[in-house]
Amino acid sequence: MKIRFSFHLVLLLLTGAASHVFAQGESTGLHTIYDRLTADEGVELTLETDLTTFIGQKKTNNYMPGVIRTKDGQEYQIEVRPRGRYRRKVSQIPPMKIRFTEDDLRAEGLDTLNEIKVALPCFDSDLGNELIVREYLTYKLFETISDAHFKARLVKLSIHDTYDPKSTPKKMYAIFIEDEEEVAARLGLKPESEFGIPLKDMDTEQAAMVIMFQYLIGNTDWEFAMHRNVELFHNSKDGKIIALPYDFDFSGLVSAPYAVPSSDSGLKSTRDRFLMSGEMDESALKAAINLMKEKEEALYEVCRSEYLSKSASNDMRRFLGSFFKKMKNKDIAPVTMKLDP
Repeated sequence: MKIRFSFHLVLLLLTGAASHVFAQGESTGLHTIYDRLTADEGVELTLETDLTTFIGQKKTNNYMPGVIRTKDGQEYQIEVRPRGRYRRKVSQIPPMKIRFTEDDLRAEGLDTLNEIKVALPCFDSDLGNELIVREYLTYKLFETISDAHFKARLVKLSIHDTYDPKSTPKKMYAIFIEDEEEVAARLGLKPESEFGIPLKDMDTEQAAMVIMFQYLIGNTDWEFAMHRNVELFHNSKDGKIIALPYDFDFSGLVSAPYAVPSSDSGLKSTRDRFLMSGEMDESALKAAINLMKEKEEALYEVCRSEYLSKSASNDMRRFLGSFFKKMKNKDIAPVTMKLDP
């Protein structure tokens, strides 16, 4: 027999038990290099590497030497390689993975968690920077509604190409994102690599929140079973699988010009919504919707960012508002939700 939680119980689990489920950190208690570099939003960092060769080898996973320098002049020797799938192909500078040496981190009194993911603008333009800020704010939106999330931080990054030391440094916004190993240590979880895990084996409340969040932002570029833009983690406390979403550039909220909806959705625009709920328990989806309604004003506030133009901020809030307007006095989302003209 399938046990169905009452709405009030599921809502209680979502709002009250999250800190119990996810506050099981097994890290060393030391600060990480990620924490140190991203202590402040909009921090200025400099990356020096052979950018010309890095771009030329973007189809590989080859590491190249480099240096990260803080505004106050502190230096860290690193290795950097291309990462990602779609953006690796189309970006002028592909997304990066930065790796620090564990010995250097120990010498600094830091944890040995030594990798950071970096998302960069696809275009060397104001639009490219706007899109990366919009995606960064989307990470912060999920952080607003879920204790279990990837940390993300906006960075003002200057890249110096050592291949041509006389070239003008490239300045841009970037998102520094926690690596899977770090978020696992912070939440007391273990990365799960198995594919095809059924919904029944997943943490129901967290999975429902991910489903409804993807619907809220107009994103169909994700999937639990194939780990598509969703990382899965095993919770040894109850044996359940915890899902954490990332990479939101194909969402209607970010509204990148290259983004298209999933062919399975039948949508023609990412500005419309499609509910990818599968076999998810309806009461858990209702609880997730109601929790997001409680957070509505907080979500709008995230979009009021000093790093985003007023017009872009207004657009993000209008897009979120279209969801809340149509869901007023409702707790079941339609399979498709068209954006009003």
